[in-house]
Amino acid sequence: MKKDIFKIKRAEIFFIFLIMSFNSLYSQVVSLETLLREMTDREAMSEFPVPFYTCRQFSSYDRASVIPGQKSWFANWDRNMFIREEINRGKKEYVLMDAKGPGAIVRIWMTFAGKDAGRGILRIYLDNYSTPVIEGDALSIISGGQLVEAPLSSSVSDLTVYGMRGHNLYLPIPYAGKCKITYESDNIKSMGAKSGEEEAIYYNINYRTYKTKTQVKTFEAAQLLTAKKLRDTTQKKLRDKDVPISQEMKKDTLKGLIPVSENLNLTIQGDHSAIRKITIKMNAENYEQALRSTIIHISFDAHKTISCPIGDFFGTGYKIRKNNSWYTRIEEDGTMSCYWVMPFKKKCDILLENRGYQDIEIDHAEIITSPYKWTKNTMYFCSAWKQYSFLRTGEMKNNEGDGSPFDINYLNLKGKGIYVGDCLTLFNTVYAWWGEGDEKIYVDGESFPSHFGTGTEDYYGYAWCRPETFTGHPFIAQPDGSGNFDPGYTSNVRFRSLDAIPFKKLFKFDMEMWHWTKAIINFSPITFWYVCPEDVKNIPGSNLLDASFPVAMRREDLVSPVMINNKIEAENMILEKKTGGNFRYSNNIKKGWSNNVLALWSDMEPADSLSLSFISNEKMKSDIVIKFSKGPRYGTFKVSVNKQNYVVIESFNEQDTIGEQRLKDLDINRGKNFLHIEYLKHENKNENKNQFGIDCIEFFNH
Repeated sequence: MKKDIFKIKRAEIFFIFLIMSFNSLYSQVVSLETLLREMTDREAMSEFPVPFYTCRQFSSYDRASVIPGQKSWFANWDRNMFIREEINRGKKEYVLMDAKGPGAIVRIWMTFAGKDAGRGILRIYLDNYSTPVIEGDALSIISGGQLVEAPLSSSVSDLTVYGMRGHNLYLPIPYAGKCKITYESDNIKSMGAKSGEEEAIYYNINYRTYKTKTQVKTFEAAQLLTAKKLRDTTQKKLRDKDVPISQEMKKDTLKGLIPVSENLNLTIQGDHSAIRKITIKMNAENYEQALRSTIIHISFDAHKTISCPIGDFFGTGYKIRKNNSWYTRIEEDGTMSCYWVMPFKKKCDILLENRGYQDIEIDHAEIITSPYKWTKNTMYFCSAWKQYSFLRTGEMKNNEGDGSPFDINYLNLKGKGIYVGDCLTLFNTVYAWWGEGDEKIYVDGESFPSHFGTGTEDYYGYAWCRPETFTGHPFIAQPDGSGNFDPGYTSNVRFRSLDAIPFKKLFKFDMEMWHWTKAIINFSPITFWYVCPEDVKNIPGSNLLDASFPVAMRREDLVSPVMINNKIEAENMILEKKTGGNFRYSNNIKKGWSNNVLALWSDMEPADSLSLSFISNEKMKSDIVIKFSKGPRYGTFKVSVNKQNYVVIESFNEQDTIGEQRLKDLDINRGKNFLHIEYLKHENKNENKNQFGIDCIEFFNH
């Protein structure tokens, strides 16, 4: 009898525990206030979310993108792609988002083009209300301060003309039942805005959806006043980005020389602790190479979860570029800091490895830890890096998907965790935009990505491929955009806050490589996420072999200017000097150009000159044949190699074709040689014939 009573009581206790757990789970009311607090709680990111939510995205991606493998998968009419049209109160509204709750909008990015761009009416309807809770012209709402000030509402870059900025709203907008966002404009004429004569709207909206019985307090406009104190506190924290210092914090340091192929290491013991901040300053003769070839390895409780080039880990790639975000800070003197919370139960091992060809001096490294309350939801911090070296980008693209774009994988994961951000560094080698491609993020085995974007720059918060820098925003940055339109280096950053992406079993992140033209580039993403302890064994490693490669500092580091098989392509030559006009590379598979690429000089004035160089591995006497493009816009030019045997080339022709000009008995140097071109004014002064297109040079040795 006593055993039966004990069994009954034990069952009752277990039942009460289940009820308490259930009530605890669903008694957490999600509101504007809780979301604002979560946004500035770095520690919250290290716990698997309770209550659980999914994060998805509505966007204006091209709806022709349906089946992977088909060229339409890369279709690029990614504007004015709405869910549907509606008539509300006698007005036509285009629906951008329609989602059932409970949920919350956590990020809106938009940009616009065309007549009165962005001045249409944006409306946000919550639950079953026919009257919008938010209404106004889109630019005022997203970045113009109608709801909140920066950084929760901002446009980037400040250096960019306003109409070509990306506009970002990070104010969380929770809803209990459902959410619908619409846009009203008389200037919209069609899906895709293909005519180019109408307003074009590009948008990405990230939103959370919570489990069905999660309690969510629907946003009301009045809360912007009632929660003003918390809102102001949040804004200040996001602007200042400081890490609170407490007496419980412990400081460990690391300093010393790291010879080639050796390392420097530190072990931190701590019962239920977490890294709160890492700061490193290093010295090397070739500093850029040191940022890439010095590897930071971090293990938590004997599980290695981080093995990355040190510069990429801190979000600056292989060039120091000043930035101050919520999770990283880069100073002009090379001091690098990060503020990710990295929990561990017993110990943390940090190892700095020199995989380069020069000694590295760690001038100062400081790791700050403090106690951490480990729970059943606590996760380990992870990071992985990869480089797609000497990547060939395909041919000239069009918006239908021709030109062979393809998907590049940022990350593939198995297990349970949460994705929290990424940085991208690359080196572009042509005078064309490299990042037209869209992000495609698949969560837990989705057959179609729940995040399908509208362009790489849109993903990173800016717009229109603009090269202007922006730093200081808590979650997005372009510390360097030099390589956006020209050969050079680009660095982009996106850290996630409320738009972090939880996953329970699988996570896949692809980014389209949709470079507008044919090129060879280096493309290096680094990714950040947290993983549950039981899945730490599934962490993918970094491909560190490429970290030892020389970093690209000049175009010729990726595109060889050396004559091969008695031929040099014009696009492989080095641009030495240009006194006027525009220089670029034109890519077309139908023109008959060698390698489908032409080096094109245009819009110059009489007497302007251009100097290109190439390298020969031997000294020789040679005839050469210069192949060039002829057509209606091509003019008259004086050409020589190494200042020998100047010839006049007339490249005007009624139809596009290929011309040839032979130069005889030239001395070709071992090493660098120069092709010099001077523009001569055309006889007919009214004709605009000021282009010269160089295809290649062929050599015929004596």
